[in-house]
Amino acid sequence: MKPTSVKQIAKQRIQILFEQAKQVRKTNPQLAMQYIKSARRIAMAAKIRLPVELKRETCKNCNALLVQGYNCRIRIKQKREPHVVITCLNCGNQTRILLKKKKEQKKLEQNNYSNEASC
Repeated sequence: MKPTSVKQIAKQRIQILFEQAKQVRKTNPQLAMQYIKSARRIAMAAKIRLPVELKRETCKNCNALLVQGYNCRIRIKQKREPHVVITCLNCGNQTRILLKKKKEQKKLEQNNYSNEASC
């Protein structure tokens, strides 16, 4: 038997808590919030980053599980740099996610191509 590390156990528990929160969300939203809060505490205690998918599914302020059209609003804004704004309808907290520019992607592709050509 392999000894499992604290981080592996924490990751498994976080996954389980998020799955339970998704199942309970409709019938008992307060319990779902509690599950998410517990998952976050486990991640902080084990010094683990939550996966990006799970981070974007929750409100950092009220720990609500965000479901588009039910308790959050998602908009795309073009001011300054293009970004997505996710607004929690429970607490009003806004989360911004930057969208990469096409120029930056082209530069990355060119750098990768020049690195491959030099090898």
